[in-house]
Amino acid sequence: QVQLVESGGGLVQPGGSLRLTCIASGRTLSIYNWGWYRQQGPGNQRQWVADIRRGRGGVPDYLDSVKGRFTISRDSAKNTVYLQMDNLKPEDSAVYYCNVDMTDDSGHSTTRWGQGTQVTVSS
Repeated sequence: QVQLVESGGGLVQPGGSLRLTCIASGRTLSIYNWGWYRQQGPGNQRQWVADIRRGRGGVPDYLDSVKGRFTISRDSAKNTVYLQMDNLKPEDSAVYYCNVDMTDDSGHSTTRWGQGTQVTVSS
């Protein structure tokens, strides 16, 4: 299996920056997609933010509202994915989750989630 551990969240003023980090351990060679989601309140659904997908040749894609402000990147040697968030806005406040798609021991596709890290943008 794969375990994901996120870090880097916190409180930042509008216009500030944060970098989220997600480190994968375990059967990391089975991972083929890496992404970030966010949940703005416990009653809301998780929203896709950005990802790097094998099917797109590793080209990143972003939620429209974060394009030009967020950058997703991956360090294969460290089994790590990052989300650099610049020019943060109050509406970016959420719990951010790392997400991977992988192949399990039976050869089936499955998804794993990290535990989440809180980002709060406020003056």
